[in-house]
Amino acid sequence: MTRTGRVERVTKETKVLVEIDLDGTGRAEIATGVGFFDHMLNQIARHGGFDLTVRTEGDLEIDAHHTMEDTALALGEAFAQALGDKAGIRRYGDAVVPMDEVLVQAAVDLSGRPYVVHDEPENIADYINPGSGPVYPTSMTRHIFESFGQTARITLHVSVLRASRPGQKPDAHHVIEGQFKALARALRTAVEIDPRSAGTVPSTKGVL
Repeated sequence: MTRTGRVERVTKETKVLVEIDLDGTGRAEIATGVGFFDHMLNQIARHGGFDLTVRTEGDLEIDAHHTMEDTALALGEAFAQALGDKAGIRRYGDAVVPMDEVLVQAAVDLSGRPYVVHDEPENIADYINPGSGPVYPTSMTRHIFESFGQTARITLHVSVLRASRPGQKPDAHHVIEGQFKALARALRTAVEIDPRSAGTVPSTKGVL
């Protein structure tokens, strides 16, 4: 069984190609023009165990919003395509991931019902600036998850449980990277084939 998805999304603002193999080895070829976002998508591939190709050309002369939003929408669509009818999968997945002082919990249900709950500290820095290229607005993390969840048609909860550094603001890099790693690990579990399911869809309705 091949569980792959391929989506091309073209608008007046962006041109996006996403290819994903849910049963890969964590190989990633990512190029969106937004360095920190590329780094986060690499976390999805590596810690999710997915082979992932992303190529995005966006209107970065305006800002990075359209580039990241449309990439997340295409990624979710490719993910849903790769899942197919979801027969035999575990469906649910969760993970608690530490990253130094940060602790993040993610839980997913490949339910067919888009719903996203996202909690992170309100006092993190507004931007992550890699030193060159477009900055990453930290407010985009929630929007990326919402866009991905919408087209992947999943229920997703991501909560930063701890982000304390005595006498200092939370490290925005750690806070956000911990979230993407936790999401990746939760997705990895949810898409796994359950040997006890006998290839059936994990729902009393018979469909997801």
